Amino acid sequence: MTVTEPLVADQPRPVLGRAPLARRLTGWPLRLALLGLLLALPYIPPFNREDLLRWLIGAALIAAQAVAFDFTAGYINIVNFGFAAFVGLGGYTSTLLAVRLGVNPWLGMLAGAAAAALVGFLTGALTLRLRGIFAAVMAWFVGLALLGLTRNLTDLTRGALGLNAPPLLATADNRPYYYVIVGMLVVTYLVLWWVIRSHIWLAFRAIGQNAEASRASGVDITRYRVINFTLSCAFAGWLGGFYAHYYGILTPDVMQTSHTVEVLAVAYIGGRGSLWGGALAAFPLIFLVEWMRTNLSGLPGLHLVIYGLLLIVVMIYYPGGLAELFRRAQRWLLRRLGEPGA
Repeated sequence: MTVTEPLVADQPRPVLGRAPLARRLTGWPLRLALLGLLLALPYIPPFNREDLLRWLIGAALIAAQAVAFDFTAGYINIVNFGFAAFVGLGGYTSTLLAVRLGVNPWLGMLAGAAAAALVGFLTGALTLRLRGIFAAVMAWFVGLALLGLTRNLTDLTRGALGLNAPPLLATADNRPYYYVIVGMLVVTYLVLWWVIRSHIWLAFRAIGQNAEASRASGVDITRYRVINFTLSCAFAGWLGGFYAHYYGILTPDVMQTSHTVEVLAVAYIGGRGSLWGGALAAFPLIFLVEWMRTNLSGLPGLHLVIYGLLLIVVMIYYPGGLAELFRRAQRWLLRRLGEPGA
């Protein structure tokens, strides 16, 4: 099976020269520095304003969803067009448990993750034996079915009237919620990063590059696809629980395909198959979208046009997205600092 070359930052460090400095500038310390910046943003004007804090929370939520979405689209080459429905399923599960049974929202979020994982497992077991676009379309149909159920089971979900979800935290301040969702983003990334750093990554990458050659090599492609799909759906459900308990109102609109398209656009612009690219791209993109919604309210849907234009630019000029730009800059820096083999 064919395996992509590791990033330059993952190569062994030379003993002499200025190369260790290059490694320090482009490896995990850089990622930790970006995380530190995220943690400091709520205290840096103008991001300490409540309205901008809400934008930051929305951006971090989309960033975490982009990581979970890219885990499937980027590594096994299956686009889950029903992704938003699994987010909504987690939200509805957590909210119903809290409203009907008085379950603590923190436990309800875990139950939402379990429910989304179960439905994702069943969906994957039934659909991921199909090839190409058929698996993506079947996932979309499952999402539409979940959307229809939430609209029509009015005795349970109240349909278009929506459910009032209890708050996750006993505060109206946005700052604590921001740190909760940033923590969830970090957990989502680290768990999925650990998976792709294990031997399972080789199977994922082989399936994504050539499923038939992988099958001929003895890889059980259905098994690994289902594992991947189930993990992605589990995190989608977990994040859906946060969405419900933060915004406080949950309607079937959260399961709309347009929400999946938004996550897809962020993941692809960030760089498919990178995990971190979508998380990094989410913050400027969501801020741009929220600014347009606030200042250009007379042009509804303009953000989808912007996403489309950005996707066209990415597909034509930078198929690797923002992650590819970063890697090019990384290689340039390594050459300038005298890195051997850069």
